[in-house]
Amino acid sequence: MFSLTEQIAIVTGGAKGIGQGIAATLVKAGAKVIIADIDQEQGAATAEQLGCAFKALDVTSQAQCQQVVAEVVKEYGRLDILCSNTGIFPQATIAEMTEENWDQMQSVNVKSMFFMVQAALQPMRAQNYGRVVITSSITGAITGYPGWSHYGASKAAQLGFMRSAALEVAREGVTINAVMPGNVLTEGLKAQGEEYLAQMSRSVPTHTLGEPEDIGHAVCFLASKEAKFITGQTIIVDGGQILPESPEALL
Repeated sequence: MFSLTEQIAIVTGGAKGIGQGIAATLVKAGAKVIIADIDQEQGAATAEQLGCAFKALDVTSQAQCQQVVAEVVKEYGRLDILCSNTGIFPQATIAEMTEENWDQMQSVNVKSMFFMVQAALQPMRAQNYGRVVITSSITGAITGYPGWSHYGASKAAQLGFMRSAALEVAREGVTINAVMPGNVLTEGLKAQGEEYLAQMSRSVPTHTLGEPEDIGHAVCFLASKEAKFITGQTIIVDGGQILPESPEALL
């Protein structure tokens, strides 16, 4: 069960972090993975390390998204899985936030997801099969954190898009779902500093932070043939972070 052997998968933002964890688990499950990332050096290195392919991609360019999908379909004959994972999360309080800060967040996190899903759905609908998995977050739809109002807005927007998009292709063998990570130990999270990491660890019932592969395992399930009756849904992968009613509930 849950074998992805010979499945063709694109993972955007797969050069590092959660994307790398997703790509690694898909490869282990037997999929032929294409990492698509703007960071060509790191992306190529990760692809070599994992034994998969790499394509340079700026997800904020609709033309490039369409081109990469077309190239993959031409080279592999089909596209079975899209993991729309690219995202950024620079901090900015509302008082200091600029229009550029807001627009960049929405462009990278939301508009690029639309570009990739739109491009991927064309071959998926034609073959009457496909799995789209979006990397959202608990931040925005469930939780909040000072300095990330624009990030939270982008992640909540992804889920609104997902639900309506799932309805459009529900009869065509295509599912669209999302994973909602909590705090996962990536390069970006480490950059927040040791104090932040310690604070976040204390807020999780397991008293640990997640690993990129933890998200990858959830993605693999949603990307499987067996998950055909699940669409427009989310899986929270956060070590139980959203469960406590108060800090006193954490043992």
